[in-house]
Amino acid sequence: MQKIIDRFIKYISIDTQSDPNNPAFPSTEKQWNLANLLFKELQEIGMHDVSLDENAYIMATLPSNIDVKVPTIGFIAHFDTSPDFTATNVKPQIHKNYDGKDIILNKEENIILSPDYFEDLLLYKGQTIITTDGTTLLGADDKAGIAEIITAMEHLIQHPKIKHGIIKVGFTPDEEVGKGAHKFDVKKFNADWAYTIDGSEIGELEYENFNAAGAKVTIKGKIVHPGYAKGKMINSMLIASDFIKRLPRNEIPQETEGYEGFFHLCDLKGNVEKTELEYIIRDHDMDLFKQRRAQFQEVANSMNKELGSDLIQVEINDQYYNMRKKIEPVMHIVDIAEEAMKELGIKPLIKAIRGGTDGSQLSYMGLPCPNIFAGGHNFHGRYEYVPVESMQKATEVIVKIAELTAKKYS
Repeated sequence: MQKIIDRFIKYISIDTQSDPNNPAFPSTEKQWNLANLLFKELQEIGMHDVSLDENAYIMATLPSNIDVKVPTIGFIAHFDTSPDFTATNVKPQIHKNYDGKDIILNKEENIILSPDYFEDLLLYKGQTIITTDGTTLLGADDKAGIAEIITAMEHLIQHPKIKHGIIKVGFTPDEEVGKGAHKFDVKKFNADWAYTIDGSEIGELEYENFNAAGAKVTIKGKIVHPGYAKGKMINSMLIASDFIKRLPRNEIPQETEGYEGFFHLCDLKGNVEKTELEYIIRDHDMDLFKQRRAQFQEVANSMNKELGSDLIQVEINDQYYNMRKKIEPVMHIVDIAEEAMKELGIKPLIKAIRGGTDGSQLSYMGLPCPNIFAGGHNFHGRYEYVPVESMQKATEVIVKIAELTAKKYS
């Protein structure tokens, strides 16, 4: 337990927040700080062919220790953290033998992690939980996944009696801004399939995700002195407010679940003369996804017609698609992960991701890549936490998948 705690805390102490507005790879220079550390650590534990390319992608190989050829499998995680909330100066707090009551993250600022609001906390009563002091996110998304993969590889190296084929490891930048797989060299990685270790609750096993698009709405207005504004001023903020109201009010993240899609307003900035709205559009079903994109554009079109001018401009860009289409033909890779969990006494929670991972893009790039839990909860905010026991179990699942793959194909 202490080894994975120390490894995780070492990673989260390094700020790797990505930037959606920078086209560079990686999008922030500070991501190199952790990338360089991971590169050295993989070498130190005994991994082979460790590489760190010009875009901060890290790859490494654990050679097979059996005589027969079996499929090469991979495990992938990302080292950037969300741009939605600060990751500077993370102050981890370790809560041993959690008692099921409120956890005071920050007494001075009255920041409390409560099971009355976050019911999942009660699943981990009696366990060791890592949080922050409430002023930053934690970074379990996805530094928990990295800690688990490296710990699993170290365990396999130190326990050669556990038989396995060739195992590939990959760590990516910029997943949180949708670019984590854009420059991933699938041919170099050279695996038959892989798993992202990037899920949440213990037991999660996912091979479906949203189809996703990002949308930017730019609204032009006209500024004049308010005392002389009659018939002249056009307030772009009021037009923006009308645009927001015309989208379905109940089709937003906090009102939807399961396979239900949504329109999510994630950023708004403006003044009288110009207002910009940033949306993400999501749906698991491709036909419904296409309808949502068309509906979004139609709101702008109809409003422009009413306004008598094209004051509203919409730009929609697809980001990734539902990996189910690419995973279903190779469902045995999900079956192996499910069997690994069951052998370890973990109840598999097979469900659709209400988001996306590098795995969704990688699956369309020729590397089928379902997603497995990493253990964290409440990602992208001050209430993020991870039970250490979940991290241990994720590590065990990685080892067991490697073992089962070798056994099934020997």
